[in-house]
Amino acid sequence: MKDEKIIEMFFSRDERALEEVDKKYGDLIYYIASNFLALKEDREECVNDVYLALWNSIPPTKPASLSAYISEVTRRLAMKKSRSSNAWKRGGEVKLVGEELLSMLDDGTDLSELYESRRAGELISKFLLSRSESERRIFLMRYFFDMSPRDIAKQMHCGESAIKMRLLRTRKKLAEYLKKEGIMV
Repeated sequence: MKDEKIIEMFFSRDERALEEVDKKYGDLIYYIASNFLALKEDREECVNDVYLALWNSIPPTKPASLSAYISEVTRRLAMKKSRSSNAWKRGGEVKLVGEELLSMLDDGTDLSELYESRRAGELISKFLLSRSESERRIFLMRYFFDMSPRDIAKQMHCGESAIKMRLLRTRKKLAEYLKKEGIMV
């Protein structure tokens, strides 16, 4: 079923929209949740939370790209669940998503604030649009979907060391671009 039809089903409050999302994007949702959550129970809870969040947010939101919207909702909920499951007071360790990307921004600014800022997001998006499709895909798989270089290499049909090198080069180019745009790195 086409995404536009699924969105129409959400807007008409047809519960079959969730079934269609599960058929079309269920594996993607579970995969993204798995990148952040180690326990099967946490992943399953996150998947259910995604369906509830989609039901509650569409409408009023009408996503331009349903897959991107679902991916973003899943990523945010999985990160939130990971933080709460691994909170320091429970003796866990908090996993820093994209740690090597954020580590280059070391000017004393609160990194999470900078990362979440609209300007930084717009600049990173603009930078990525200037890159090749494969460079963009690799970057997004690593820093948006939190895939390991090994998993990216399998999906891109190349060596893990090649992926690591491409990520390093892309981070360096991004750092240069951000410096040029006035963000201290």
